[in-house]
Amino acid sequence: VQLQASGGGLTQAGGSLRLSCAASGSIVSIGAMGWYRQAPGKQRELVALITSAGSTNYADSVKGRFTISRDNAKNTVYLQMNSLKPEDTAVYSCVAERLAVKTDPGQYAYWGQGTQVTVSS
Repeated sequence: VQLQASGGGLTQAGGSLRLSCAASGSIVSIGAMGWYRQAPGKQRELVALITSAGSTNYADSVKGRFTISRDNAKNTVYLQMNSLKPEDTAVYSCVAERLAVKTDPGQYAYWGQGTQVTVSS
């Protein structure tokens, strides 16, 4: 299983970016998918999660500005980030939780590589 993230970059405050993360492999099912972020000198924090049924959970700091969505057929999760602030600057990592594959009865969490988001003031 691989998670491939894309869409990070540099923008000014007030700008927008869209992150994507696609899971590939012999995937049977995925529970929640989402994004965490880690800024320099800070702990990793949850940004947003979405279940296979479409239920969402957001960090208070991004509510009303970020929108998470998911395409179950493509095993892909998206994060639309609007009204970006300098404090949103961080490495964003995607996660696929409770992921099941054809060759293993267990369910595990898989992480994608981080993508840098930088917001200038």
